[in-house]
Amino acid sequence: MRQLIFVIGASFAALLASSPAWPAPAMTSTTVELPAGDALFPGGPEADAINNNCLACHSADMVLNQPALPKSSWESEVHKMIKVYGAPVEDSDVPAIVDYLAKVKGGER
Repeated sequence: MRQLIFVIGASFAALLASSPAWPAPAMTSTTVELPAGDALFPGGPEADAINNNCLACHSADMVLNQPALPKSSWESEVHKMIKVYGAPVEDSDVPAIVDYLAKVKGGER
């Protein structure tokens, strides 16, 4: 049995030694230009809390293209962003953000 394992191992080693080395893939540098992300959430002063807190990670368009959710779901989403993803949102801004999302993207469920 040992002899069989030795023969298989030696054959495998010889096969590896005789096969050509794989060429390394060519590395190239790429530049990507992203569109300007300077759009704000509409609504003037009532959008201040969401503009001041959420645009650091999300574009207004991305948020505004989300499905309509009830206020309780928006509240859960905002708290998830803070607790799970570490969003630096002041506790005092949470109600204004949730109210804004419920008004602009609210839905019944």
